[in-house]
Amino acid sequence: MNTHKNKLRTTGGLSVLLALTLAACGGGGGGGDVAVAPAPAPAAPEYPGLPAPETETPTPNAEPTVKLALLSSPADRVMGTTALVQLELLKFDAEARLRVTANGTDVSHLFRADAATGHFLGNVENIRPGANEVVATYGAYSTKLTLTAYPRTGPVFSGPHIEPFVCGFGSFTRLGGGTIVSLEDGKCSGRTLVSYFYRNTAGGNTGVNPATLTSYPANMAYVTVNGKQVPFLVRLESGTVNRTVYQSAILHDALNEPVPSPSSRPAGWNGKLVYTTMGGCGANGNQQGNDFITLINPDYMAQGYAAVSSTLNNAAFNCNDVLAAESVMAVKEQFAKSYGMPTYTVGFANTTGDGAQPLQIADNYPGLFDGVITTQVMPDTTTGMLMKLFDARLLNNFFNANAAAWTTSQRLAVTGFRTIGNVAGHSTEANRMDPLLAANYPAAVTNRYDPVNNRAGVRATPFDAARNVWGVNAEGHALRPLDNTGVQYGLRALNEGAITVDQFLALNEQVGGLDRDFQPQAARTEGDLAAIERGYKSGRILNGGGGLAATPVIERRNYVDTTANLHMKVHSYSLRERLLQANGHFDNHVILSQSGVIAAPETLAAMDAWLTAVLADTTDGRTRAQKVTANRPADLKDACWVGAAKTEEPQTAFGASTCNTAYPSGRTPRMVAGGPLAENVVKCQLKPVDAADYAVPFTPGEWARLQATFPAGVCDWTKAGVGQQPLAGTWLSFGPTQTNLLFDITRP
Repeated sequence: MNTHKNKLRTTGGLSVLLALTLAACGGGGGGGDVAVAPAPAPAAPEYPGLPAPETETPTPNAEPTVKLALLSSPADRVMGTTALVQLELLKFDAEARLRVTANGTDVSHLFRADAATGHFLGNVENIRPGANEVVATYGAYSTKLTLTAYPRTGPVFSGPHIEPFVCGFGSFTRLGGGTIVSLEDGKCSGRTLVSYFYRNTAGGNTGVNPATLTSYPANMAYVTVNGKQVPFLVRLESGTVNRTVYQSAILHDALNEPVPSPSSRPAGWNGKLVYTTMGGCGANGNQQGNDFITLINPDYMAQGYAAVSSTLNNAAFNCNDVLAAESVMAVKEQFAKSYGMPTYTVGFANTTGDGAQPLQIADNYPGLFDGVITTQVMPDTTTGMLMKLFDARLLNNFFNANAAAWTTSQRLAVTGFRTIGNVAGHSTEANRMDPLLAANYPAAVTNRYDPVNNRAGVRATPFDAARNVWGVNAEGHALRPLDNTGVQYGLRALNEGAITVDQFLALNEQVGGLDRDFQPQAARTEGDLAAIERGYKSGRILNGGGGLAATPVIERRNYVDTTANLHMKVHSYSLRERLLQANGHFDNHVILSQSGVIAAPETLAAMDAWLTAVLADTTDGRTRAQKVTANRPADLKDACWVGAAKTEEPQTAFGASTCNTAYPSGRTPRMVAGGPLAENVVKCQLKPVDAADYAVPFTPGEWARLQATFPAGVCDWTKAGVGQQPLAGTWLSFGPTQTNLLFDITRP
């Protein structure tokens, strides 16, 4: 028996063996006689923070003969009616019969030989919502996978569906031909559409129907992948899952290769996946969206990468990063069922508008992204964007009301910005938090909030879009983490002599706050403590010590501090401070900075070298986080380019250096007020006013004004923020899955 088994391993006959074994028990199987020695099988994906799939052996005294592994998703978070399962034959028994069932139904015929691994893959059917069992029996031995499934439309862990929800597939702009036909299920679902495009020699994309071709066009481009020349012909799959529109793009020689499947991969695919994200934080989350960046991109496709994205990973349509993470899970599952599991997945923020989303997904839902390439880092949307815009609105309102008393240099000193355009510009960008602006609502949402006539209507704010996370008040409106109690705006400017004591006092006496409708109020804004606490526990306020600790991050920092732009350089170092606080280092974060965006192929090649080395590291006792830091390529270092000249040196927010001379960093208003570089204190603890905190003297009258302005005290930035606490874990749920459930808005 052992001699026969070894012979099979060396001749490649294992494919034939299992095909015959499956056929003997009534299955189709097959895959043919592939004379390729089986390669080591990839391990089933790990999702740190989730329980492993339950595997039982009903006959414990029997020798194991077969092994099952779920590939397409976490075992307790399957979406839809199928699941990609890998079957590994551990011991050949000529007398044994192999049978695989799903909930009692024979699914043996669905498995096909995977020539790359010598194992067998099957998109197992008969998966239904709730508990499921996939059982493989071979001889006297049996093993079981226990799966929990949810509808293809979701939700799984992002909480109840937001309603109303406006479908966008009808106007989806990235099809290039054809339309997604509605399934009329009330969940914005459409039929899957497959299109083909080739890259022409002029550098454009041309639609083509392989079914009508006998040969390829003369102007088709070709690329070399894995040492083989292949046509630059892209199979573009468009469809819906989790109420989002998704696409996958992969090179496929349609005239010479079979339809792709997990066991029949196109030769043009290098086995690796790029998942693109984009967009800035939009106001309203009641929409599917209809656009994202094009996937037919030579930056990665010419190297053999497959690419995927979805409309709910465009933050302009969806500013809820929990829902964005759930959409990544759903789209990757769909991709795996179509093409097989990728070697790794890189989360790629491919525009300047979404540097936060892939970081938050990597930290809070580890296993979805193996590496991150991001452009214009913000640690998270709440602190990196919304809190800054909130402060800018208050300061801009004050400056407009006191225009004659404040010079441009004084306004910059108070805000920390390096260009005056950012004062009004950031204030305007704060409009996304204003539920009274009609422009924030999709046209189809007619039941809009009105503070007088329709208080129960839909509110268009980023907080309401993520109401499942933040929670709601008695009226059903989202709680907010926004707070400026005790914040001494302009403190640094005062101590450096840029503004006078009277200006400092007048500013803090009059700056006030913004009410729940984002309208000015005399009192400071009080954040909702429950929302603040959940922000820390759930990672909405990025911790950095979850999955991000074991994730390589390459940042393409385009210096824009001298223009009116949200994506200030200092946010990169807020991220680094959080990594340092959580992990004791930031060795997994590399910053490449210049005036302009670093080319994607360069950073993708560096990430490939990094992840390939991590995957090859079999050092005993090393955690993945340790492997990531140990295997960073020696030539991948912090650097900046001034013109064509490259300088390799540690990138820092401030201090004397070549890069900081060329690209000086600004600050946020909260940092000027004394807040930490990490910018992870949303609501500060208070202390009595103390003369030692000021570098300039106060008269008795001025001191009395200061005490009257801050009767409860001022921010004590030496202490953790109110409600600030460690991340409660990864793969946290807001329902319906009960695994790692943090908060259920239906049962507050």
